[in-house]
Amino acid sequence: MTQTDRADPHRLTGTAGPQGPAAGRTNHHDHRRNSVSTHTRIRPFNTRDTYPEQNLDNDLCQAVIAGDTIYLRGQIGQNLDTSENVGVGDVSAQAEQAMTNIDLLLREAGSSVQDIVKVTVYLVDPRYREPVYRVMGRWLTGVYPVSTGLVVSALARPEWLVEIDATAVRSTTS
Repeated sequence: MTQTDRADPHRLTGTAGPQGPAAGRTNHHDHRRNSVSTHTRIRPFNTRDTYPEQNLDNDLCQAVIAGDTIYLRGQIGQNLDTSENVGVGDVSAQAEQAMTNIDLLLREAGSSVQDIVKVTVYLVDPRYREPVYRVMGRWLTGVYPVSTGLVVSALARPEWLVEIDATAVRSTTS
């Protein structure tokens, strides 16, 4: 763990193997303990903890910084700090929370929404397109990212109506 990691428990750099709650586990991923990653992982978690009702055990994170590129996990209407669902039944409120999460993660990565180059939007109903894109439009005014929108049959939990992921490239003037 680096000095930065001690100061910010949501930030993780260095080895790519199990860390945090996964550190004591012995499984087929142990070979990664000796490999070194040049990427920074922000807010690591394990799906065993975030989806206890499902039989999952995947080490993931909310964002990965690779050079100047920042890849964000798809964001939904859930508070990143409390895991509380926000705006159940209200797609605009969920989109607002997703964009708030994106803004927070990019700031934690030393970037901003101004650096977003691509967004992908997943909707469970095509009628949600206008309210979601209005919310995104407020956050991305003057940014001009490329955008892909998809209508999907469902997201990971039935209460989630929209998921937005983003990729950013840190500019020198962020």
